[in-house]
Amino acid sequence: MQLPAKNEKKKNKREKKTMTLAFSALAPYRVSLPPPPHQCQTRNQTRIRSDIQTVSPVSLITTRRSLLHHSSTILLYFFTGGDASAASAVKFFEIAGSGGVKALELRAGSGGTPRDGDEVAIHYYGRLAAKQGWRFDSTYDHKDETGYSIPFIFTVGSGKVIPGIEAAVKSMKVGGILRAVIPPSQGYQSTSQEPIPPNFFDRQRLFTTIFNPTRLANGEGSTLGTLVFDIELVSIRKP
Repeated sequence: MQLPAKNEKKKNKREKKTMTLAFSALAPYRVSLPPPPHQCQTRNQTRIRSDIQTVSPVSLITTRRSLLHHSSTILLYFFTGGDASAASAVKFFEIAGSGGVKALELRAGSGGTPRDGDEVAIHYYGRLAAKQGWRFDSTYDHKDETGYSIPFIFTVGSGKVIPGIEAAVKSMKVGGILRAVIPPSQGYQSTSQEPIPPNFFDRQRLFTTIFNPTRLANGEGSTLGTLVFDIELVSIRKP
């Protein structure tokens, strides 16, 4: 069915704005896994820190259609420090049954894989695709009285955590690190879903962005609600 010319024009204008916002969120895209490569001790476990660089945007994409088609390659381009050959060689994959969550394995795990009912501990960096890739929370910044980072703990299948994180964690092995690009439908649907940033101002900015009624009415929901989580699966405890 053909849309009237006026509606088609408005649709194209909205699509252009959405793609511009999405591209600006990725360039320059800071990947905030802890810097540079070395082992650092946390309580009862050792984790590897990865070196991350900030790179400048490049003209890889010439049209909005190709930008949408190559969005996962763009993310990987910035992660690989601007190595176009490496970015084209590896791509994000969609997690089966996840509702559209795209993932990239940053470090392979060697332990077990969690199932519904298991209690898991994870570290994460959470970002918005909007707000120039603004990082709204990080468990590495949550310290106990001795200065150790406190992981986020939840029960898989409990429904308390946004579905995109559950799907990502269920696809991982202990010790692994995964980048998950979570669409709005698998992200925050309410302000009570975890993980919730402990800082009041970060929490307020996150939810007023995602649930902005005016921008949602303008069809910008796909940009506002898209999340990028870097997740490290620390441990599993069976019930």
